Amino acid sequence: MAKAKRRRARDTWKEKSWYTIKTPIEFGDKEIGDTPSREPDFLIGRGVEFTMRELTGDFSKQYIKLKFEVDNVAGDIANTKFTGHKVTTDYVRSMIRRGTSRIDTHVYIKTKDDHEMKLHVLAITTRRAKSSQQKYMREIITDLVEKIASAKSYEDVIETSINGKMASEIYHRAKKIYPLKRVEIIKSKVLD
Repeated sequence: MAKAKRRRARDTWKEKSWYTIKTPIEFGDKEIGDTPSREPDFLIGRGVEFTMRELTGDFSKQYIKLKFEVDNVAGDIANTKFTGHKVTTDYVRSMIRRGTSRIDTHVYIKTKDDHEMKLHVLAITTRRAKSSQQKYMREIITDLVEKIASAKSYEDVIETSINGKMASEIYHRAKKIYPLKRVEIIKSKVLD
């Protein structure tokens, strides 16, 4: 009986080069990490998740996760584009209490410079709201977000949705309709 020759496994790790990942210009063009790849083309489309605390050093923003995607490679630097953000689930759970209502609103927006995004706005009421009141609040929040976003550029919408300025603007306008405890934009996604 003939013995089969064993193939020697090729070590592909040695063929890989390291690339530095950088954030987009609107986030300060900072280095956020390194990644290995055999070819630069394999990096394109690779996703990177980073917390706001790691990017800015602000510990109070550690619950915000930013999502980037590599869109081009120049030399050994992989440049990224912003694809969205989300707030951690433990932070969302900490805001919700018994006797309150959670009103989730998904809004598709178009910025002044024709970028499309999807925002997930969470509004928490001070006391339990009826379903008809929740429906009315969703309509009001949708109109407010569309109006605010259509007057701002893409960079402004990203900045205000992450740092909480858009959420506070929604809160101050919508609390006149029904008493609100908190408004937060818990998720965003760039659609184009």
